[in-house]
Amino acid sequence: MTTSIESRIAEELGVRERQVKAAVELLDGGSTVPFIARYRKEATEMLDDAQLRSLEERLRYLRELEERRTAILESVRSQGKLDAELEARILSAESKARLEDIYLPYKPKRRTKAQIAREAGLEPLADGLLADPSVEPRAAAAAFVNSEKGVADAAGALEGARAILTERFGEDADLIGELRERMWSRGRLAARVREGQEEAGAKFADYFDFAEGFTELPSHRVLAMFRGEKEEVLDLSLEPEESEGTSAYEQSIARRFGIADRGRPADGWLLETVRWAWRTRVLVHLGIDLRLRLRQAAEDEAVRVFAANLRDLLLAAPAGSRATMGLDPGFRTGVKVAVVDATGKVAATETIYPHVPRQQWDASLAVLGRLAEQHGVELIAIGNGTASRETDRLAADLVKARPELKLTKVMVSEAGASVYSASPYASQELPELDVSLRGAVSIARRLQDPLAELVKIDPKSIGVGQYQHDLSEVKLSRSLDAVVEDCVNGVGVDLNTASAPLLSRVSGISAGLAEKIVSHRDENGPFRSRKRLRDVPRLGPKAYEQCAGFLRITGGDDPLDASSVHPEAYPVVRRMVASVGTGVKELMGDGALLRRLRPEEFVDDTFGLPTVTDILKELEKPGRDPRPAFRTASFKEGVEKLADLQPGMLLEGVVTNVAAFGAFVDVGVHQDGLVHVSAMSRSFVKDPREVVKPGDIVRVKVLGVDIPRKRISLTLRLDEEPTATGGDENAGRPPQQRGGRRQARGGQQARGGQQGGKPRGPAPANDAMAEALRRAGLA
Repeated sequence: MTTSIESRIAEELGVRERQVKAAVELLDGGSTVPFIARYRKEATEMLDDAQLRSLEERLRYLRELEERRTAILESVRSQGKLDAELEARILSAESKARLEDIYLPYKPKRRTKAQIAREAGLEPLADGLLADPSVEPRAAAAAFVNSEKGVADAAGALEGARAILTERFGEDADLIGELRERMWSRGRLAARVREGQEEAGAKFADYFDFAEGFTELPSHRVLAMFRGEKEEVLDLSLEPEESEGTSAYEQSIARRFGIADRGRPADGWLLETVRWAWRTRVLVHLGIDLRLRLRQAAEDEAVRVFAANLRDLLLAAPAGSRATMGLDPGFRTGVKVAVVDATGKVAATETIYPHVPRQQWDASLAVLGRLAEQHGVELIAIGNGTASRETDRLAADLVKARPELKLTKVMVSEAGASVYSASPYASQELPELDVSLRGAVSIARRLQDPLAELVKIDPKSIGVGQYQHDLSEVKLSRSLDAVVEDCVNGVGVDLNTASAPLLSRVSGISAGLAEKIVSHRDENGPFRSRKRLRDVPRLGPKAYEQCAGFLRITGGDDPLDASSVHPEAYPVVRRMVASVGTGVKELMGDGALLRRLRPEEFVDDTFGLPTVTDILKELEKPGRDPRPAFRTASFKEGVEKLADLQPGMLLEGVVTNVAAFGAFVDVGVHQDGLVHVSAMSRSFVKDPREVVKPGDIVRVKVLGVDIPRKRISLTLRLDEEPTATGGDENAGRPPQQRGGRRQARGGQQARGGQQGGKPRGPAPANDAMAEALRRAGLA
């Protein structure tokens, strides 16, 4: 079945089958997606990393499908029930759901009422009434009364016959597939508050009386409703679309089995059997299926959002190799201070107490000034948690008091810093420091290089997603790990400074191998060339092939080791050097000279035009960092708390998180403001990430401020007028969306936004989305 899998993937991706075959062969051979995308373009004919990730995911699914297909064929064959027609149906099933529908009648199960009825000899009665409705049911049933077989009377016989037909109706694969798709396209998910839970479940208030079509429900609403059910606040029901009188679903079942009311003696009994089958078996079965489908679709979207946000955070602009002071704010416990040098090594630590209750402001300024002067600090990284704005003001006073130091202060997300501080790796990396001070170190380092520092933290703990704790652990981890892998390999890693966690994300390097590389580096000094990697124990040829191109050595024996040119392609560069009569070092970075070279002249049997073209681009800007240039946001002077905000103010802020309903922006007042998706552009915005990403510096206008509820409504449309009240919950929405609840299909009312309209409601307790919601006053 391998060929059919590859053919199907090729059709889905819109590429040639030979491209898929080449990629599958490389993946099966142990190559990673980043390696294939970068260094095997000839083999796959230029499949990019996004296509390869999709290919990898579909390959996994389809192979699981084939494994299940094989198991089902064996199961049915062992029962002696596999004929040519059934085998053909099983072989042609294109999804797991369809495969399970076909298998359902043959799936080993506990003794059902239908099985007991068959053992009592009642199947001929069921078949007879279905085939000839002109027979009077009770009269026909009388012939099947048998007390020894547990059939006491005609009513009992008819009950058994109904159980047999109910099971038959509910196990017809084609019928179930048709009804499932109908219910998916026309049905809806409804929520009602449980009696007495109104107060305790107030955060789910938008779902106390709610219903919306399955296909219209965004992922955040689905996950919110399922969480409300899990917390025993909401009762959920899946409601199929209903027509007048007999349901359309019952009519479909009746048509499938030739049942109709033509006035014959058995017609009424058969129609009641159809109704019974629909309500007690088919609807229940479809409900389970569609619940799973809703959850899977919601999870897929939530994982996609999380992965996209994580990618943006990891690829945020690095401040670079500059001495940095990290401040982890706090009130009672003080502000933790850590100074790291240009390489990220800890140079000094302190704890100061500028805020209540000690209020040692001047003494704290003196300590910070002394540390900054002693260690040549250029940047101050301030964690954005509790007491962040007060600490930011302290840093501002330092900048004003010591202008000769030329300090720049930057607010930094501290999401996951506490997780890192208490991690085994932090204990190993910073054994001499108290847990509380490690957080300040992490904050400083993540300003220098977000990617290098954040890879030390489990991606799920960085928390730039929504409802992440409700998602499949396997699905989320697999997606986030792929993002981290792509980001790390896309940027490249300095072999001589990278931590073990960072190295473990490089193509071909496991966690154990990363530790061995670091140990070898510590024992033998910095690597002078990529080829010395072969001296590392357990780093074999395959691992070297996969990782070498992504590892950089600056100032080593070979200038090419500082570039993304793979060692296997060095001979191509040597030929280029020979053709221009200069050295490698002189050729690198000489754009004019490189543009004179014709790529096709260096193509050979091993390296095609795509690779040669990539080599020339890399030589022009060797070791270039694909991340954006570093810049900082400037919070408005005098705007430090919620009460300082006024509708109509223009502010600069930093996007802290992006969700399906909009973006959170830190404008420096402790509460993140919300730019609703409808306030992002004059044109329709389907995905907020089309407009902004986490870490973006944006200019926003304040539309409304609700101090009691701690809510800030912002807009990116700077010409938009603020609301008259300054606290209107509809602020940031276009006029056609204002003025109360939007009518959901089916007569129920729904709200737009995260929790059905107003972006409030439940959020994970331990991630950055929860923090953003809390700071925005929405949780």
